[in-house]
Amino acid sequence: MSIFRASRILLKDLRLGPRSPIFLWAVIFPGVVTLVVQVVFGSLFEPKPRLGIVDQGRSEITALMSQLEGIDLTLLNSVSELKQRVEGNDFDAGLVLKDGFDRAMRSGQKPLLEFFIGGESLASNRTILAVTTLDIVRKVEGKAPPVGVEINTLGDAETLSIFTRLVPGMVMCALLIAGVFVTAFGLVEERENKTLDAVLITPVKLSEVLTAKAGLGFILAVLMSYATLLLNGALGSQPAALLITLIVAGLMSVEFGLIYGTTSKDTKTLFTLMKTLNIFLFAPVIFYIFPDWPQWIAIVEQPVIAWVLLTLCEESLQSIAQATFVPGTSLRIFRGQISQRARFAEIGGIYGPRQRIAEGT
Repeated sequence: MSIFRASRILLKDLRLGPRSPIFLWAVIFPGVVTLVVQVVFGSLFEPKPRLGIVDQGRSEITALMSQLEGIDLTLLNSVSELKQRVEGNDFDAGLVLKDGFDRAMRSGQKPLLEFFIGGESLASNRTILAVTTLDIVRKVEGKAPPVGVEINTLGDAETLSIFTRLVPGMVMCALLIAGVFVTAFGLVEERENKTLDAVLITPVKLSEVLTAKAGLGFILAVLMSYATLLLNGALGSQPAALLITLIVAGLMSVEFGLIYGTTSKDTKTLFTLMKTLNIFLFAPVIFYIFPDWPQWIAIVEQPVIAWVLLTLCEESLQSIAQATFVPGTSLRIFRGQISQRARFAEIGGIYGPRQRIAEGT
């Protein structure tokens, strides 16, 4: 196998990839699915609580408030400007800290805490800002809160939000679309368009074509799955280790794509195969989304999927062997009837010079 010829085919597929709807869908999928899931289950368009502060005495409250990640804090110099911006819904709330506020609290006095609330702000943001401000005031004062809150989780399962449980499903979809769909459709499309027949008459080998198709699917699978995790803030504390896992998953996905692409004789067969088997590939992820379901079903299902895929792999290898070599001749062809002269003119600049092929006995 020639790495040079395989790389030229890969570069050709990368250059012409945007013409394929499957390729485009694989590229835009992470952004689309992140937008949809975060709108439905997350808080993509729900703004952070916005707080404006006028600090006239360098209060410790301002310093503690600025350390909170969930609040959008803005410091102002004028009380009148603060009121105007709260009234104009630029802030959900405004806080005025007069000079000596912290000292007065610690000495036992009750200084005035001016807290303005915007009439158009969300009720949830008002509550968050009010409760947070009171907690920080107590902390600066040095007093413990009047009540203690103890959170007890009932049940054996770990509590995870539905959005967190959907992230593996989004990554799995990205792997299936980029690794399986792109690889398989690339092979079937070239077979249906008869371009694969012409390529195999040139010095290019079938293994080089399969390597190029798998390379394209692998690159897209790793990049799009990583992009899905990045957009959803799920890279974790060890992104390098996670990348290794995605590389292994990308290799497995393109293997499935090669099996589908070599087993299917046309697009209709490929669609039928994907609709049938992808349900089983995706099933373990569904059990993760719904942890209350019996988990033993997902464990038992995995050997069945492995047996089915091994059977398909054996059939695909047999079909490749039967379709690639014609007994009794040394001419390497692929199934189908094409006009060789026209195809040579079309692919000559991509796959290299034409080589004379002599039939043997």
